[in-house]
Amino acid sequence: MNVLIKFRKTVMFTVKAFITLAITFSFIFIWQSGYPQALYVNEGNYVVVFAFIFLLLTFIKLYGGFKIGVFRMHELWYSLGIAIVFTNFIMYVIFCLVVRAVLPPWAMLGGTVLQIMLTGVNVYAANSIYFSLYSSRKILAIYSGDEHGKQTIMKMSRIPERYTIAKALSIKGCSRKKIHAEIDKYKAILICDFDQTKKDDILRYCYEKRKRIYLLPSSTDIILSSSYQSQVFDTPLLMCRNYGLTMEQLIVKRAMDIIVSLLMLIVASPIMLVTAIAIKLCDGGPILFKQNRVTRDGEIFNVLKFRSMIVDADKDGVRGASNNDNRITPVGKIIRACRVDELPQLINVLRGDMSLVGPRPERTENVYTYTEKYPDFNLRHRVKGGLTGYAQIYGKYNTSPEDKLNMDLIYIEKYSTFLDIKLLLMTFKILFMKESTEGFEEKPKDTEQEKGKE
Repeated sequence: MNVLIKFRKTVMFTVKAFITLAITFSFIFIWQSGYPQALYVNEGNYVVVFAFIFLLLTFIKLYGGFKIGVFRMHELWYSLGIAIVFTNFIMYVIFCLVVRAVLPPWAMLGGTVLQIMLTGVNVYAANSIYFSLYSSRKILAIYSGDEHGKQTIMKMSRIPERYTIAKALSIKGCSRKKIHAEIDKYKAILICDFDQTKKDDILRYCYEKRKRIYLLPSSTDIILSSSYQSQVFDTPLLMCRNYGLTMEQLIVKRAMDIIVSLLMLIVASPIMLVTAIAIKLCDGGPILFKQNRVTRDGEIFNVLKFRSMIVDADKDGVRGASNNDNRITPVGKIIRACRVDELPQLINVLRGDMSLVGPRPERTENVYTYTEKYPDFNLRHRVKGGLTGYAQIYGKYNTSPEDKLNMDLIYIEKYSTFLDIKLLLMTFKILFMKESTEGFEEKPKDTEQEKGKE
């Protein structure tokens, strides 16, 4: 085992290669046994196999199917499953084009189910191999005693296979000498967001002592992460443009919004019609729900959604949906779980109120509240609000405003047309993930914790 640990990157590469080959050979079996009429006589078969591998690896990369040791096992399996489904669908279409006929889909459907089942076994084995090679590091968490820091420590403590929070140290009343002494005891340090002067000192000391650093970023850290290295004679500089989207990017983004939203409205129209009828039959109330939301430069617009709650759900005051919320109608539970309630927002996109991808537009009340608590919250309004976005893909419904802000800033700072396309494709992954639709707990538990041992 000690020898394998020295070559663990090679071992994990071999594991990923094995999974890829296992899926590929199962596809070849499906192809030869189910669609022999789509086989070529000569080297054309190799082109098809290489096309399959290219598509498979592209989708695996997109959905994080090889993030072994990072994703939980069920999410890893889910990611690989989506990659297999999309790859097989494209290959099935190619087979139909090759033979110029609509082929029976049953062989491909059955083969896909078999591939996903076999992949589950491979994922379990890959996860076991990873954690036998990469042991959990003991981490010293340094925070200011704030709630955000405590929540981060608790989240990391829930993954003992990757993180062992051996001690949580509050910097309040803690001397520089004591902090350094504690750092010396651990191989890895989690630095939460607190006073920049103290953070810089701890970062320098960790760098000097060659400690692995996990950093909970502030908004300024994220802004600086997109800076360009420049030089003035013999003086290095970091340059942040901070222009936002260029005119070319705005034109391409708007064109993509119009084309894609129009196509999606056409495709989704039967679902939207059935949903509208179901809502009306459920309680006779209005079909659509309108609400003021804030978008680019603080502009306010009416967002459109299928109504999923009872009429006058907010008559006792505006509050977010919680788990087992009795205001949600029977139809509402279904359309919220499937995200169908969001479909009317395609009209908002077509009208120009929103974009397909961008920070999720918040209610005006929330913006005022969050901005008072987090002054940087308005920075997310540098771009138009979106139907989906970075925080929606990587966060949850009940993700904290501070974490949402940081994820939205990452999107703004790293924006590209390719990133928009990537996030749109990744939206398919979260559609049926329960974690992404979790509501707020009715009674949040006390999160105070000084030590995070598991």
